[in-house]
Amino acid sequence: MGNISRIACFLLACAAAPAQAQAPGEVRRVGVLSPLSLSEAHTRAQYAAFVARLRELGYVEGRNLVLEWRFALGELEVLAPLAGELVKAKVEVIVTSGTAATSAARRATATLPIVAMTFLDPVASGFAQSLAKPGGNVTGFPAMGSAVDEKRLELLLEAMPGAKRVGVMVNPDSNFFLQVLPHLEVAAKRRGCEISLVNVRVERDLAQGFANLATRRAEAVLLGDDKFINAHTRTIAALALKHRMASVFTVARGAEDGGLFSHVVDPHFRHKSTADYVDRILKGEKPGELPIAPPVKLDVAVNLKTAAALGITIPPEVLARASKVIQ
Repeated sequence: MGNISRIACFLLACAAAPAQAQAPGEVRRVGVLSPLSLSEAHTRAQYAAFVARLRELGYVEGRNLVLEWRFALGELEVLAPLAGELVKAKVEVIVTSGTAATSAARRATATLPIVAMTFLDPVASGFAQSLAKPGGNVTGFPAMGSAVDEKRLELLLEAMPGAKRVGVMVNPDSNFFLQVLPHLEVAAKRRGCEISLVNVRVERDLAQGFANLATRRAEAVLLGDDKFINAHTRTIAALALKHRMASVFTVARGAEDGGLFSHVVDPHFRHKSTADYVDRILKGEKPGELPIAPPVKLDVAVNLKTAAALGITIPPEVLARASKVIQ
């Protein structure tokens, strides 16, 4: 582990952002505990956003910041000893990724502040007394669960307030989305419409899936966030238009390829928010006073050409929220 900080700094290319002034001579120590590996590109990108935000806040490795990196490389059983190493390294804050890492850090210390980039059920899991005031030494940002998909459903229904049936197209191998589905069905019922589910695994399933939705008189379709679905946005958008269904995608190119909407979560906003919490703790705030809240920055794009083809008038309030309008 001796060279992990230098290796991580090199891999993350974290010297690009200008730093604000910090008190000279004061060196802060922050530990990072993750079950992942830096061999994954998305992991490097996530931590790059975290480090870049720290730099924006004035914390620079080699100047006034020491980052102690500990990666379990997918072996969850080593999280506990790695957490112990961070405590012995006398870090001031431990940043964790995931429930397992947060649990390991919490078992290692009941006093050092812990900021979780993501974790499940913080109250039910015993990390916090409440979301508004955690009360202990753990704060951070919970997994989003169904909240984002419910917002996508709301977006569709704002554009089509009279819709009675919305299709949901998912890859059945995506366990996460299948866990979200019951919450989505409740949200739809609350808004006076029903959900029709279709499963797609391979490209030939797409046409059949839309045919099934058309038979069930679906007026719109919400696409699951899945690698297969996201790789076929152009085909899916064309099929949605053919069957006169409004569509909302989870990737930006969905609207660019002809979908009605794309509704995209900024993948790095959570990691920047984590750096903000670290900064606040280093400046004296207590983790038990920092609320646990989903950090979400949503980018909405709307394709007006598709809206016109479907005979849909996008409400002004939706257009006002859109970060991109495709004419």
